[in-house]
Amino acid sequence: MKRGLNVGREEAIEIIVTEDMFASFEGEIVHPVYSTVAMTYHMEWVSRKIILPFLEEHEEGMGASVQLKHLAASPLGSTVTLTATLIELRDNKVVTKVIAQNKLGLIGKGEVIQVILPKERIVKKLDEASF
Repeated sequence: MKRGLNVGREEAIEIIVTEDMFASFEGEIVHPVYSTVAMTYHMEWVSRKIILPFLEEHEEGMGASVQLKHLAASPLGSTVTLTATLIELRDNKVVTKVIAQNKLGLIGKGEVIQVILPKERIVKKLDEASF
């Protein structure tokens, strides 16, 4: 990794809740609000933004863990801001704390762990996992 990635670094994204982000199973909408699945995706995305400027050409980040608590609903058309803060950087492990907020306040919080690996190693792991 390139130099300069330090604990405390923050990144944010802002999304507007759309129907494809609703809680649904097998094509049926269960709740017409921002789903936990969508929140997980966005928490990973904003955490990835933390590492992107620091990856070397031969490196890539891979998600290793996401833990989150979905605390409140956010309806269609609402704006959600997700902010990731780097809280731990050890060897090739990057840990971010993430919060999700809408205009009413906190709707989610969590932690994302990524590992930085050589692309060659990732390709090898994928080859080994092929059926």
